[in-house]
Amino acid sequence: MSTQTLIYTLGFVAQGIFASRFIVQWIASEKKKRSVIPMAFWYLSFLGGLLLTVYAVCQKDPVFILGQASGLIVYTRNIVLRWREAKQSETD
Repeated sequence: MSTQTLIYTLGFVAQGIFASRFIVQWIASEKKKRSVIPMAFWYLSFLGGLLLTVYAVCQKDPVFILGQASGLIVYTRNIVLRWREAKQSETD
């Protein structure tokens, strides 16, 4: 398998993971009958964003690198905030 094929495979897998977060969010919201953002949404956002950043680096696309890498900050912050919230709930 060529390097370019591996890079494209990474890109498609990463995009699939990133896109799946919307399906997870939709299903969770439908179950609760209100808008919900489950932890899986943030984990998929982070993993998909990380893999897309790697793909963008492989493609040497600075616009795509900046766009995906900056999202990682938001996804990480939301994960940390949710972890803190869960930990606080345990101690209350």
